[in-house]
Amino acid sequence: MPRRRLHLSLAVAAALTLGGALAATLAVSVAVGRLESGKVALAFQQRAGVRVAAIHQGLDEAVEVLTVTNQLFGAVQPVTRDQFHDFTTPLLARYPFIQAFNFHRRVGAAERVSVEAELAAIVPGVRITEMVGGHRSVAPARAFYSIVDYLEPMAGNEAAFGLDVAPNTRVMAALERATVSGRAASTDLISLAQDTRSNGGFQVIMPVYRAGAPLATAAQRRAARVGDTAAIIRAGALVQKILDGGKLQTDPSVQMWVYVGARADPARLVYASAGAPAAPPPALAGSRLERWLAPDTRISVQHTRDIAGQPWHVIVGQAERALLPDHIGSLSCLLGGILFSLLMTAFVQTLVQRSRRVQRLVNERTADLKLSNQRLIDDVAARGRAEHALQLSEQRFRQLVAMSSDWYWEQDAELRFVNITGGIDEKGGMPPERLIGRTRWEAVEGMQASAWGQAHIAQVMAHEPFEDLEYATRDDFGELRWFCVNGEPLFDERGNFSGYRGTGTDITARKLTEQRIGHIAQHDVLTGLPNRSLLQDRLAEAVAYSARSARPVWVMLVDLDRFKFVNDSMGHKAGDVLLMTIAARLRSALRDTDTVARLSGDEFVVILAEHDDEQLAPDIVQRLMDAIAQPVILGTKEFFVTCSIGVAVHPPNGAASDSLIEHADIAMYRAKKLGRNNFQFYTPAMNEEAMERVRIESALRNALERNEFVLHYQPQVNLASGQIVGMEALIRWQHPELGVVAPSRFISVAEETGLIVPIGAWVMRTACRQNKQWQDAGLGALRVAVNLSARQFAAPDLLADITGVLEQTGLAAACLEIELTESLFMSDVTTAVEVLHGMKSLGVNLSIDDFGTGYSSLSYLSRFPIDVLKIDRSFVSDIASDASDAAIVASIIALAHNLKLSVIAEGVETAEQLDYLRRHGCDEMQGYYFSRPLAADHFEHLLRQRACLPPDAAAGAVRAA
Repeated sequence: MPRRRLHLSLAVAAALTLGGALAATLAVSVAVGRLESGKVALAFQQRAGVRVAAIHQGLDEAVEVLTVTNQLFGAVQPVTRDQFHDFTTPLLARYPFIQAFNFHRRVGAAERVSVEAELAAIVPGVRITEMVGGHRSVAPARAFYSIVDYLEPMAGNEAAFGLDVAPNTRVMAALERATVSGRAASTDLISLAQDTRSNGGFQVIMPVYRAGAPLATAAQRRAARVGDTAAIIRAGALVQKILDGGKLQTDPSVQMWVYVGARADPARLVYASAGAPAAPPPALAGSRLERWLAPDTRISVQHTRDIAGQPWHVIVGQAERALLPDHIGSLSCLLGGILFSLLMTAFVQTLVQRSRRVQRLVNERTADLKLSNQRLIDDVAARGRAEHALQLSEQRFRQLVAMSSDWYWEQDAELRFVNITGGIDEKGGMPPERLIGRTRWEAVEGMQASAWGQAHIAQVMAHEPFEDLEYATRDDFGELRWFCVNGEPLFDERGNFSGYRGTGTDITARKLTEQRIGHIAQHDVLTGLPNRSLLQDRLAEAVAYSARSARPVWVMLVDLDRFKFVNDSMGHKAGDVLLMTIAARLRSALRDTDTVARLSGDEFVVILAEHDDEQLAPDIVQRLMDAIAQPVILGTKEFFVTCSIGVAVHPPNGAASDSLIEHADIAMYRAKKLGRNNFQFYTPAMNEEAMERVRIESALRNALERNEFVLHYQPQVNLASGQIVGMEALIRWQHPELGVVAPSRFISVAEETGLIVPIGAWVMRTACRQNKQWQDAGLGALRVAVNLSARQFAAPDLLADITGVLEQTGLAAACLEIELTESLFMSDVTTAVEVLHGMKSLGVNLSIDDFGTGYSSLSYLSRFPIDVLKIDRSFVSDIASDASDAAIVASIIALAHNLKLSVIAEGVETAEQLDYLRRHGCDEMQGYYFSRPLAADHFEHLLRQRACLPPDAAAGAVRAA
């Protein structure tokens, strides 16, 4: 019976191995499949968000076009037909989705005859008409009419000229809403007189009031209303134009439906993507199990927004996708898991067969012993043969046990080991003498005190078989070893319990592999630090500790400054070395109880909890910054790496654990904005700044396409001759909603997002083209100065871009001056010298902007092929009152002249500053004392005025400016 029970348990073990492995494979495959589906859904939601935002922005622009048209009637009294034509013609060319602009004129019954005569003079035979049953007919007599008086363009819209819209309740309702709200109002979908399609367009309406009339209340505005301006818009053409302008119809996997209304009503559909069905597909049907195993491949995003009082409903759906391309990972996991399950089952089955052979040999040995003893009693003469057979049987058994990775053991009725064979000392690192005469719980430390140990003791005390008992103990060398043992009870011929026997094996290698896999799953491969998964666990523990102990927890987000420069200039291997070095420095600068994790790229997260032995203070953050700022040797070069740190505290802000990293990230961006190499603590006000940054970044991405940037030019004047010899090109952003955006608000955002590269290229190209136009106009060979950003300076095709601009614009290289800051090239002087010499070989002038505010040394300065030093305005502003600043300015001028360089002083605003600079030999100046930065037309006017002055008069004008 025990033997049959053992065979059954071994067969169950193989079956359980196969079933468990297949179940785990299925679970992992489903989890990976859902992650893949989530990734596809997230990517689609991002594309859908871009399209929804484009639709909303385009609709807002359509309303804004009418608002601009309506302002014509508020600014000009009266507006003539020619003025209306000239004003609307460019708008119609720019916005082709607008069917027509018109002016609805309010006409009383007594004026009808004269008005019809006026209309007939423009289009013969025109009468005041109205729409009845989709056809035009002469309007009956009524108290007043609201007729289409001004109409542009006339061609193609003649059917609407003279049309009375007063009976149209939709139009009049929109006019009333606009009168009450004071803003443009949209009608519902309407049928256009000039369009054969039903409900194919809508009107956006704003009232026009009598000049000088009071407009404080809605009643006063109704009484003063003399008409309204309206834009007739073809809804489908409007949506198509918006999508074409943003190039958002190139992805066939994205389908769109646009409805005028708050829901997806097929009767109000105004646009559907090419190839899309007439209506969005229904949501995924089926049981919950089906949806869990196979997520829907069709995803949709819906959004409703009010445009001029009329809701628009946008649905963005993803075309049905094949399952295989998006789920390669999960299918690979499934196939690989099945293969692994089969291999593991075959391995367990092999162990089962091996254990059965051992059991069979043990039974054979026992039978042989009994037979030998019986023969010894019966025949003493046969003892020799019996002993020889017994020796052969035992030798065969020992050979088989030696060939196995297991060992064989026996225990007596008191559960003490009495026999261990099979080389436990070699296979398990433990001599048999350590076990003989002792129970298992006496030999394994801590077994009696553990729950699993007590369960095993109860099991063997009940004389039950056991299998796969795993435990750990230390061998004679102090190393931890893991064992797995199986055993079955033994009974004599009368059924009395006589002990246990079984097998054991060393599973240390398997346990170590499992531990390594677990460590890899929760640690960064490159640095060995905890990854995002383990970071979330540590953060949750820290927040729970803070709640229990009422002690603060700090979460710091550490971002390396200009890490991208190391990757670009030295390669990714050097970047990996730098990351591993910084990780080691962070670990060594913190306590063992603190957590440092790698978030992503060059971002690290540090979690500090306050304890009795050390209070949290800003000095700890500074200590981390000092540890990071130590020089790093990469190859043959020495790099100095700084960092920016944002700190979020829990409490006092009481943020959830998920928000702490976000708050630390916001504070880190604040530290970068303040110049990098510093740290900032999060405050709620920073969240508003972060939202402002998001708004600026969103608007900045479309600013170039919409021609919202302009250049102003500040003249640079030669102090000896008084002549304008150059100008600095300064960018300005004129946003239609944000107004004039100061460079301080958007330049840093452009630097961080990389948009500074196309913006800088536009500035250089525009400034060179403008300078060439002025030269062709005979205004002199001026030099234009353009600032170069760090991103542009690090670009590999910088020299080719500058050459291309000069060739396209035809500007001589000597008329272009490129301004660079000291910090821009001090991180890698050798590479910077090569780039500067390459730029100099093109023939352009090079200047160092804001000289004196950086940290360059004079030895480096002598190696740079620089033409001009620009003294920063911070030194110039106080030279008349601060002896230190005056001495610095004089020293910079002397240094530059000794190095054969020219000097330009920035920010000159007073006569005292100008006099000091002239006395100390400064070559040129720029500043408000002579002129503010001017728009291109004003700057051209200034050049023409100065060109008329003789040299003496020009010099005197500078002195008297």
